[in-house]
Amino acid sequence: MTECCNKIANYKVLLSMTMKKKRYEALVQVYHSELYRFAYWLCHDPTIAEDLVQETFLRAWRSLESLQDDKAAKPWLLTILRRENARRFERKQFDYADVENDTLEDNKSVTLDDEMEQTVIQRQINKLSSEYREPLLLQVVMGCSGEEIADILELNKNTVMTRLYRARNQLKEALTDNHEPIKGASN
Repeated sequence: MTECCNKIANYKVLLSMTMKKKRYEALVQVYHSELYRFAYWLCHDPTIAEDLVQETFLRAWRSLESLQDDKAAKPWLLTILRRENARRFERKQFDYADVENDTLEDNKSVTLDDEMEQTVIQRQINKLSSEYREPLLLQVVMGCSGEEIADILELNKNTVMTRLYRARNQLKEALTDNHEPIKGASN
């Protein structure tokens, strides 16, 4: 009788692990590229961004049982990624250098003007303070709703909406006051 119970218990454990593995693989497949894109926006380094994503998925694997609703997976993973990024600063002291920010490669732009416009916008977004930049990136790059951003940043939804409004206004002001050409160059 106990041998039969042991076999049933082992079968249940194997079944549980198989289901966990499939659920995890689905999360990785669906969210890897989005998490990488957001991580790159946070750190501007492809290697660090990949490390952040790997650490995020490692922590996600360890606590996958805590994810009750698969619809909440994206905000849950983004929260883990943000915390991993914060841990990176706790663990390591960085040498800072005044270097121009790298830009993301945009394979969809067809003209040099479009590429220049994208670079100018990215630079202006990077100049925003983090309290405005993060919600804006979560909305624009990650496609998160105001409620999701509030959950991820652990803020009130009205605070998030105010920060998004101010971020857009600051960005608009910077782009209209900016002396860099945005679309084409006038001679």
